[in-house]
Amino acid sequence: LLTVLVACSEQASQEGPPGVATVSETLAQSTTLDELARRYVLLELAMGQHDPDHVDAWFGPETWQQEAIDADLGLEQILEAAQALEAALLSVESEGADAIRVKGLIKRLDALGMRVGLAQGHHVPFNQETATLYDATTPDYALADFEQLLAEIDALVPGEGSVADRVTAYEAQFIIPNDRIDAVFTAAIDECRRRTLEHIDLPESESFTVEYVTDKPWSGYNWYQGNAFSLIQINTSLPIMIDRAVDLGCHEGYPGHHTYNALLEQNLVKGRGWIEFAIYPLFSPQSLIAEGSANYGIDLTFPGNERVQFERDVLYPLAGLDASDAQRYDRLQRLKNSLSHIQNMTARDYLDGRINADQAAEQLMRLGLLSPQKARQRVSFMDSYRSYVINYNLGQDLVRAWVEANSDSQQTRWATFNRLLSEPLVASDLH
Repeated sequence: LLTVLVACSEQASQEGPPGVATVSETLAQSTTLDELARRYVLLELAMGQHDPDHVDAWFGPETWQQEAIDADLGLEQILEAAQALEAALLSVESEGADAIRVKGLIKRLDALGMRVGLAQGHHVPFNQETATLYDATTPDYALADFEQLLAEIDALVPGEGSVADRVTAYEAQFIIPNDRIDAVFTAAIDECRRRTLEHIDLPESESFTVEYVTDKPWSGYNWYQGNAFSLIQINTSLPIMIDRAVDLGCHEGYPGHHTYNALLEQNLVKGRGWIEFAIYPLFSPQSLIAEGSANYGIDLTFPGNERVQFERDVLYPLAGLDASDAQRYDRLQRLKNSLSHIQNMTARDYLDGRINADQAAEQLMRLGLLSPQKARQRVSFMDSYRSYVINYNLGQDLVRAWVEANSDSQQTRWATFNRLLSEPLVASDLH
């Protein structure tokens, strides 16, 4: 099939624009939408041979992976084949669910084309990159937009020195000792799971394994394996604060990535036979929904004061930490989360070449109030994953607005959120 796609693209290239139309019409007339989706999957797998970060999850037939390896396609061949396939999809007459499917495949192919271009060294402005990869553009912010937040944090953590230094020193008393990390995370994930299963039905076989790793540019990662099973990895290279247990338990597990992937597999891959959802290309529109829902799911799972109560009563004792200042620490983390768009500003300035790596780290420390170690880790993340950073906070904003606009109570929010995790929505669907 990959050979057919490349042959079609080469024919189109030789014949010019009329040839593209002819090839596309032939593809559309002679193949089903399922077959076009299969060809798309094979191209993503082929791209995975050039970029080890590209395919985040694949739980389809193993023979397809081997087919992509054997094809040994170059980047230009992948791009040409993707363009021919997109043209074929554009000529497909579809309505209802099929029209939604075609739209999703085209957006994924656009993102694939962007990643090929980046791999070839053809960088574009940050906003253009995110619009193509993630179907969204982060708003413009100025320092004035964050001055009130910084002033509140200044008052919350008084003392000598810069606000960033004071925050870093204050947070040190909330670090989980290494020998207690597993107990704290186990309790947090169990509670996230218990609360999620009160509202969302997952496959009976769903399960996960937790591993502790080091030397990664991220703090946590979910590697979905298929059949409702996930490998969740926690990076212990940097100190882990007590609040990260609930954050990562919800984000990577319940109702975050593990839940999202299990529902997509159950409802779209097995339920509808949409094989394109058996592959998760990290740099695609699916990521904004994945990261945004995983972050919004934290507040959904622990509304109001319930999170700090659980942390104070359960997690602090397991970590051997003094919980007397838990309320103030929780307030600080909420304020810092509101500063997270500074990371988008910094990434845009850095990737567009207006500042260098040292200046980016300094800005994240001074304005984002990250520790020096955490700031350097975030710059490393930008080096590895580029504009992906917008998916966490902008994604959360869009998911929150959409869920709450379509709900009138905590219970209906869960129902709306369940729908979000079970349908092939992208960022532009949330506006």
